[in-house]
Amino acid sequence: MSIKIDARHLYLQVIDEIKRDIESGKYKEKQKLPSEFQLSKLLGVSRATLREALRILEEDNIVTRRHGVGTFVNQKPIFSSGIEQLNSVTDMIEQSGKKAASQYLTTEFLDPTDEERKRFAPEQIDILAKIERVRTADNIPVVFCIDKIPSHLIPLERVHEEDSLFQLLEEYTDKRVAYAVTYIEPVSYHERIYSILNCEPEQSLLLLKQMHYTELDEPVLYSANYFRSDVFSFHVLRKRM
Repeated sequence: MSIKIDARHLYLQVIDEIKRDIESGKYKEKQKLPSEFQLSKLLGVSRATLREALRILEEDNIVTRRHGVGTFVNQKPIFSSGIEQLNSVTDMIEQSGKKAASQYLTTEFLDPTDEERKRFAPEQIDILAKIERVRTADNIPVVFCIDKIPSHLIPLERVHEEDSLFQLLEEYTDKRVAYAVTYIEPVSYHERIYSILNCEPEQSLLLLKQMHYTELDEPVLYSANYFRSDVFSFHVLRKRM
């Protein structure tokens, strides 16, 4: 279908048309779009206009362009939430209507580094338990988790029985995670993690580094969670002061 002329920039019309085609099912998730030459002919626009539209669609995580291969429709995130809401990964997955589960990789005891001692200050820690897990949604790997927690705060013999460390911590110590300080970073290719999560090399991950605290401001858990960006989407509500 050719784009009709109106007052808006042509590339905005192209964006709307491609979005409509995706929503209608004409182009399905993970499907390759027609070539730039074919698509520009179908829409009746120049390839320069089409490329600008595809650039913005990629920025919005609607499509992925692979150099020399083509443009592909991204899978819609199964979970989208304001990052100001602190939910466990289990809650995130279950709120999307999927079944949450865990695949445990390793558990080891570590002497805390100077940086880790500062993170948990003023609490004095002797041994940290480092737990590596893969979180799944309907048996599909979606998050790679590295959790570090003072060994005396959690019954490690039960780690393999409980998906939510928040819940296990609360049951064992009566300490409830109330808030977290979070840093978000984009992550490019990482051989081990990408292999575990079945990611394409061009796909990005969202890394959330979080220090969790109780209502009494006690630091109790540090986590580094690698989220598949095709499955999870986060946003922030910002208010003008």
